[in-house]
Amino acid sequence: MNFEVVLTCAVTGAGDTTGRSKHVPVTPEEIARDAVEAARAGASVVHLHVRDPQTGKGSRDPALFRETVDRVRQSGVDVVINLTAGMGGDWTPAKDDWAMPGPGTDMIGPDERLAHVRDCLPEICSLDCGTLNFGNDDTIYISTPPILRRMAALVREWGVKPELEVFDLGHIRFAKAMLAEGLLADPPMFQLCLGIPWGADQTVETMAAMKAQLPPGASWAGFGISRMQMPMAAAAVALGGNVRVGLEDNLFLGRGVLATNAQLVEQAREIIERMGARVLSPQEARNRLHLRGADA
Repeated sequence: MNFEVVLTCAVTGAGDTTGRSKHVPVTPEEIARDAVEAARAGASVVHLHVRDPQTGKGSRDPALFRETVDRVRQSGVDVVINLTAGMGGDWTPAKDDWAMPGPGTDMIGPDERLAHVRDCLPEICSLDCGTLNFGNDDTIYISTPPILRRMAALVREWGVKPELEVFDLGHIRFAKAMLAEGLLADPPMFQLCLGIPWGADQTVETMAAMKAQLPPGASWAGFGISRMQMPMAAAAVALGGNVRVGLEDNLFLGRGVLATNAQLVEQAREIIERMGARVLSPQEARNRLHLRGADA
């Protein structure tokens, strides 16, 4: 059981959700507003993607990240900023030539994947620790060992803590290899990502099995998607971990009731407190996770 919980809000993601809920923020102003509202509702950390303001689709434009981060930092509300570094690994083969990239492919190298992180220098950025069949179409998310080693080395040089997003047991195995190679500062920080097709399933048993493979002393959080967001939040606390909720992973507060990010944070915070635990403040989270800006 974890009695002092770091609560993350994943504010918008990059998925095709804007047409399914009016509450999914799109512009830098909207994303920053939701991040601040989530912090006011009790989030310790905000995990941020950005979207193209014209199309609503996920973007990796450093200018959009810079505007969003600046707005959050200038709000006067303290919150730990965690930027995605997962964009730029999508590969969809062309139907007329499977050896060539088709529509939807967005494949770049490690340095370019981190351009916005270098520019904004958040406390945390995500690091997706492996390749994955992503959904039921031909899309593959590609994150190879050389790409990951280069990204890990860069963020360590910049003083940014990598959140090691793991979607299966093999991803944990590779993250442990990077730790042994000295590419990750000790203690490492993991995010157990459950329910994404076709990664690990979102069950208590799966979460416990993945937790059992983490290196000693690692901090970790777990999340589920859609209707399993809150059950997996409770499971993570019970198993000794931290929690992530937010519109990136789930659009609903209850059956048929669309949620806002702040409402999801409030619901998760209530669950955590009813379990006898408490949510850490942003500064307490920095100290617990050994982030830049932690108290000496």
